[in-house]
Amino acid sequence: MEPLIVLVSEEIKVLNKALFKSDREDWETPKHLFDSLNREFGFTLDPCATNETALCAKYYTPSENGLTRDWTGEVVFCNPPYGRTQNAWVRKCSEHGAKGGVAVMLLPARTDTARFHDFILGKAEIRFLRGRLKFGKAAYPAPFPSMVVVFRSEQNTQPHRRDQ
Repeated sequence: MEPLIVLVSEEIKVLNKALFKSDREDWETPKHLFDSLNREFGFTLDPCATNETALCAKYYTPSENGLTRDWTGEVVFCNPPYGRTQNAWVRKCSEHGAKGGVAVMLLPARTDTARFHDFILGKAEIRFLRGRLKFGKAAYPAPFPSMVVVFRSEQNTQPHRRDQ
């Protein structure tokens, strides 16, 4: 008979693999969430889009690589790929906010990650979302909680509204 600790360890590995791995990296933003945030911020750029999922008139597709583009003057909505490039997207949004821009991200609420502690905690506004989001045409809600993260400079702390 195997020790209980080994069985629990294996079950945790299987659970973590299911919760933190996906066959896809693009999760279409729930329209109601985007619309609510857009009323508040008035987005001008969606740098992580496809032709089918773009939420702003100006957007970049994966082949256009929004990470390499200049976002100066843009009010950015960013639902980045949920994969290995996510750190780069958080860094880019953080830098955009520090330069006086506004970048709003939809992210998994992974408060245990270096990304959260290095770029978000104490450096951005965090809005934890209640419940689990259902992305795009997914049959079920996400297996993780989500948060909205707002990056903007200290000089730009007033809510950005389209009508201002």
